[in-house]
Amino acid sequence: MPQTSEQEIQNQIILAVSQDNSRLFRNNVGGAKLADGRWLNFGLHKGSSDLIGWRTIKITPDMVGKKIAQFLSVEVKKPKGRVSTEQQNWIDVVNTHGGHALIARSAEQATKEINEL
Repeated sequence: MPQTSEQEIQNQIILAVSQDNSRLFRNNVGGAKLADGRWLNFGLHKGSSDLIGWRTIKITPDMVGKKIAQFLSVEVKKPKGRVSTEQQNWIDVVNTHGGHALIARSAEQATKEINEL
């Protein structure tokens, strides 16, 4: 049985999570040398997660009851994939500052963890 690629897992997570009050988008991080020799960096930051977006949450009534968007960050890994130091640092910083970052190895895992917040 062929193993599911990380790209396939990412696509499944985007479709599963973006059904309700959350939206995820692909965050390609890297760089390339341009024809004129200059370097072009793209993506948020080295170590930033594969998928970024938000989940809509309703703040408590004592906070006026308005909805806000909480930053959401999902690092996608194959079943035996490892998280780099830079990726773990990103996850820790997002979680420390009020966002929600997680590591997911399947759409089911990502959806379950996001919905249990």
